[in-house]
Amino acid sequence: MSTPFRAGFACLVGRPNAGKSTLTNALVGQKVAITSSKPQTTRHTIRGVANTEQGQLILVDTPGLHKPRTLLGQRLNDLVRETLLEVDVIGFCLPADQRPGPGDQFIAAELAELQRSRRRPVVALVTKSDKVDRQRLAEHLIAVDQLGSWDAIIPCSATSGDQVGEVAEVLVSYLPESPPLYPEGHLTDEPEAVMIAELVREAALEGVRDELPHSLAVVVEEMVPREDRPEDSPLLDVRVNVFVERPSQKAIVIGRGGSRLREVGTQARTQIEALLGQRVYLDLHVKVAKDWQRDPKQLQRLGF
Repeated sequence: MSTPFRAGFACLVGRPNAGKSTLTNALVGQKVAITSSKPQTTRHTIRGVANTEQGQLILVDTPGLHKPRTLLGQRLNDLVRETLLEVDVIGFCLPADQRPGPGDQFIAAELAELQRSRRRPVVALVTKSDKVDRQRLAEHLIAVDQLGSWDAIIPCSATSGDQVGEVAEVLVSYLPESPPLYPEGHLTDEPEAVMIAELVREAALEGVRDELPHSLAVVVEEMVPREDRPEDSPLLDVRVNVFVERPSQKAIVIGRGGSRLREVGTQARTQIEALLGQRVYLDLHVKVAKDWQRDPKQLQRLGF
């Protein structure tokens, strides 16, 4: 008797920088979510589609759940809670190289409430397992087990690929029986402009001071094919605005003599060309939108 095919939605949650985006990319097998060593980098729910023999897993990557300090923080938390109500299974990411702390307890309590009221299965995913030895990993698994009542606990490493297949298998097992919801080869349903904005933001976050991630928003203003180009060598003009909250942050992003902005442009353009499969002229502008995280009008204009 053949195993029934399953398809549905899974959501990876966890405090900021718990490895959610990296695991999403590993499960999908290609980059669909931006990653950064800075917490709080994911702002949009990016759906990655992972196909296995047993089923189709549509991953919804969310911002990290955290105690909010700004209006943006509140909106990001609301976004996570809305998402949790709509998925079939939840993966709770807890990095192996950090002991469970108050942030994890905060999320565990929210998930326990959801398990009671909505009967959503929750799988604890111990990420970054390659960063600790076996003794430390065993201790961490016990601590995670004591944090809540999980349907399964799986240690994994998105970087080394260890147990990523098992994560997909377990998450798929909790999905409803269904034919595939997306055609084969479909990796994400994010619009290209959103993906481009995220790639620029990822490049801009590399190696800058800790206060910047929260203060950085990117908007793609224009994407137009360059006129009078030969058919076999098209060029796409992409105009992008990078918004920060203060003039001092603008100086950080631009760098001495524009050197930092040139690096950001080169790195982002390489990724964008790989995404679109064609040459791109990337025109980057850095602008100050004073205290945009606390201003409802500016938040709306920047897409939050």
